[in-house]
Amino acid sequence: MAMNSPLGFKVFGMSCGLLGRKVGMTQVFTPQGEAIPVTVIECGPCVVLQIRTVERDGYSAVQLGFSDKPRRLASRSERGHVAAIDSKRRKSLAAAGVALAEKADCEPKRFVREFRVTPEEASAFTVGQVLTVSQIFGEVKHVDVVGTSKGRGFAGVMKRHNFHGTCASHGVKKVHRSGGSTGQSTDPGKVFKGTKMPGHYGDAQVTVRRLQVVRADDENNVLLVRGAVPGYSGGFVRVRKTNCK
Repeated sequence: MAMNSPLGFKVFGMSCGLLGRKVGMTQVFTPQGEAIPVTVIECGPCVVLQIRTVERDGYSAVQLGFSDKPRRLASRSERGHVAAIDSKRRKSLAAAGVALAEKADCEPKRFVREFRVTPEEASAFTVGQVLTVSQIFGEVKHVDVVGTSKGRGFAGVMKRHNFHGTCASHGVKKVHRSGGSTGQSTDPGKVFKGTKMPGHYGDAQVTVRRLQVVRADDENNVLLVRGAVPGYSGGFVRVRKTNCK
């Protein structure tokens, strides 16, 4: 069922996507000679680690893992999440007749995330299945990319909120990049919440919507999308079919 968003888009249900890593930006040329700026994303292959069901978990989702993590660096819980490890709890559950969760039987993963899907869509996946670019984005023309923006630490108002700064005329001394006055007079005599001030800038989840898919290279596990993707080169991202039309 579709509904209208505040931005005017028609928002549809979520669908499964892929996990990946931002490689960087480059440009490709069309047969007509037009240069297209693209972001290169190492997208997949991803392993289905778990399938969430409404009966067991209260919601329906597909959990994916991306990028192998060396076993010597993985904790016991991370190794036990993807493969069966003997433990007292596992033996006691098996003795009590409790159905144990199915394991993907793969290497521990560095990046694990879930995609909300409908129960009908979740039934099409199996634990341990490997998903590639062509399987998920073979016929997709636009995607949404979710990443973490670059952290810029504690920034001033000119960098954080694009203030133009104070005057550079005579008498103005060492306050050229300040934000100016923020409070009021006796009434109300306070600074309102939400006033733009210096503070922490970046390092937040950002979603870029409706990026055009330029190329999906299944052989090299690469997805080229037109435009910029949040985060630094090498950062993990989530790519899903856009839910806007």
